[in-house]
Amino acid sequence: MTTSAIAPLTSRRAVGPLDVVRLDLRLRRRATIGYAVGLALYALAVVAIYPSFKGDTSIDRLLQSNPKLYAAFGVSGSLTSPVGWLNANVFNNFLPVVTVILAIGYGAWCIAGQDESGTLAPIAVLPISRRGVVVQKVVALAVQLLPTLVLTTICVLVGRTFQLNVGIGNLVAASVACWLLGLVFGALALVVGAASGSRGLAIGVSSAVAAAAYLISSFAASIDWIRPMRLVSPFYWAAGSNPLGDGIQPGAMTALIITAAALVGVAVTAANRADLH
Repeated sequence: MTTSAIAPLTSRRAVGPLDVVRLDLRLRRRATIGYAVGLALYALAVVAIYPSFKGDTSIDRLLQSNPKLYAAFGVSGSLTSPVGWLNANVFNNFLPVVTVILAIGYGAWCIAGQDESGTLAPIAVLPISRRGVVVQKVVALAVQLLPTLVLTTICVLVGRTFQLNVGIGNLVAASVACWLLGLVFGALALVVGAASGSRGLAIGVSSAVAAAAYLISSFAASIDWIRPMRLVSPFYWAAGSNPLGDGIQPGAMTALIITAAALVGVAVTAANRADLH
């Protein structure tokens, strides 16, 4: 982001309540659109080829022959059922992972990245508190994740014409869980970035935590010593609780909301203490 990009904002006498949100969404629109379109097309391809695999019992036998290997990719249960097919190809791996990647990218950029480029300080001196800046950036994060999730959900609903029938309520629950998962890791990247001032460190730490959480969730069902650790994995709360098959899980959703809110609170504290350039 260049200084000229924020000039219209800094030249105003008064700053609107969502001006920072609008600015960040405009600057990140290409990434937002790219992720949304790419994953939506992938989801559409997944639902379109389902009829070809619906009656193939050899796939389930292959899975049963080496469950631990497939667990690494978030695959478990029957692959030939609608819920099993979508979980294995979308909701237990690609959708949550892509959502987390998008969220971490923005979370690391919105404070640390802008600080490194020298474009955060002009925003910080506007008549808006640093807390307000952080809150607006969290709102921008939440909005950025929606196009990917909404378009993917719509494409999965198209699967009803390809014999891929899933409950609409459960589908929404799975998408909301992915959205909350993105908020958690986006907020984590924001915290690390605000505390360290390093975009690279924010990406590295958040990605490492996300990878560990993903593996814990994936292997919890097949490796005994990992199973107790699943309760601390945001990926398990979002995908391992199987919202696509069982609907909203209040405990898992609550854990995601509380974690995201706590991280936002820490981010506000870190931003207040940051030495901006």
